[in-house]
Amino acid sequence: MASVICGSLAFDTIMTFEGRFADQILPDQLHILNVSFLVPGLRRDFGGCAGNIAYSLHALGGTALPMATVGSDGADYLERLRTLGISTEFVRQVDDTFTAQAMIMNDKDNNQITAFHPGAMQQAHITRIEAREDLQLGIVAPDGRDAMLQHAEQFAAAGIPFVFDPGQGLPMFDGKELAHFVDLASWVVVNDYEGKMLSQRTGWSLAELSQRVRGLVVTLAADGCEVWIDGVREHVPGVVPTAVVEPTGCGDAWRGALLFGLEKGWPLAQCAALGNRIGALKIAQRGPQNYEVDRAALELE
Repeated sequence: MASVICGSLAFDTIMTFEGRFADQILPDQLHILNVSFLVPGLRRDFGGCAGNIAYSLHALGGTALPMATVGSDGADYLERLRTLGISTEFVRQVDDTFTAQAMIMNDKDNNQITAFHPGAMQQAHITRIEAREDLQLGIVAPDGRDAMLQHAEQFAAAGIPFVFDPGQGLPMFDGKELAHFVDLASWVVVNDYEGKMLSQRTGWSLAELSQRVRGLVVTLAADGCEVWIDGVREHVPGVVPTAVVEPTGCGDAWRGALLFGLEKGWPLAQCAALGNRIGALKIAQRGPQNYEVDRAALELE
């Protein structure tokens, strides 16, 4: 079974501010905000939702098929995926544009400020999803607006169950569009803030949302997550990491584990529990794709 992972491939420039954002921003002066942060730590990583989710799923032993676009500068990313053993069958290179770029700044409390240039991601809709015997599962993660809309429709038309994971792309859609995504999807995954926004825009409570899909998961960072099925909530506790180093990519690592469990036919709460464990592994390492998974220790065999 293979999972098609629709989302971005991006280069992440990650900067470390050794103070707290809250100490540098005056709440009563936001209308004239003009701040600068000294960032002694800086590095460039491979990232993007599709890349990060594929990395997690592949590390767990699943079959990841990222569907994304890179720009004229994307050769290194393509080579990395192939070196890892991740298929680039559905990755397209677009000339005359850059690969998506995320500029991420973390403070000492692991708060983040991010600027994102979509670049080639805006043309992600050029690749279509078609029914194929080995394509049994999918996810619509943050991507170009047209790609998210069209890929959700294409998953549904092909009869491929998929996860709707709007993430930071959620504000691009109004209530009617979000309701349509939910009705097409088999599962919905959001964090706590996104869950509130999704409820507000659709007019449906979390319980009502969960009754329109096979399951809804609301991630709660260190507190684990809530799994909603048919209007009933179950809390899945978080996992204490060995260290808290950097949050970038934790949610994507969690989603890769979710797909792995769904590929195996596990109950949703069991999928979420594995996601919490993988998220704890990731947060102990810098970068979204630099952690290692010990499958034997996770008793996945």
